[in-house]
Amino acid sequence: MVREDGKRNFALRRSNGDESSVFSGNTPRQAALKAARRLEPGSSEDEAERVELRLREKGTSKVHIYDGWAWEETAPDDKPDWMPDDITEANVSKKGIEHLEE
Repeated sequence: MVREDGKRNFALRRSNGDESSVFSGNTPRQAALKAARRLEPGSSEDEAERVELRLREKGTSKVHIYDGWAWEETAPDDKPDWMPDDITEANVSKKGIEHLEE
């Protein structure tokens, strides 16, 4: 279901089918990046653990499947005062789409 502002909601699914969190975004990738930022960060992008993220688009039976990983980086020198010195970066790679049969 698309909201008035064009964003869609995606529920993060666990392997047992529980949907614990909801992330919104214009695209499934945008929601997956938000979910990936909540992963335990590694010390660098190369050393970060890849985790499978399964996001079901609310109102549909589509499940978007991504590999996601997160790592810590030093904030840029021109960062605003409120930003911490170390920030979490994330990336995702799409594996495919699955359709639920419910």
